[in-house]
Amino acid sequence: MSTSIMKVFLLLAVVVCISQAQQDKSGKQCLCSRVRPLNTSNIKDVQIYPATVFCNRVEIVVTTNSGLRFCLNPKRRPVQQLIANIMNRQKASTASPTTFSSTPGSSSTARF
Repeated sequence: MSTSIMKVFLLLAVVVCISQAQQDKSGKQCLCSRVRPLNTSNIKDVQIYPATVFCNRVEIVVTTNSGLRFCLNPKRRPVQQLIANIMNRQKASTASPTTFSSTPGSSSTARF
């Protein structure tokens, strides 16, 4: 009987080790570790990732026309203005070249 108890404890220890290995030191699995200043001149795509159980902050990922991807700080006023402009364009006209879509459990995306 003691061997089956040992197997259970060993299995439990393995599960704990695997779960710890999948998380970084802070326990978050966020996309953005650093943010960059906003440069609106060549933005092609903006993706907004809401806070989840895996990452407790909103993340904004921008893709440039050249394919470079970087993160923006959603607390900065220029970034908030960019998001507000995207939302206003979406409300103003559905025939606009800007598309904004969101499905439950995914990011919101705006293409220019």
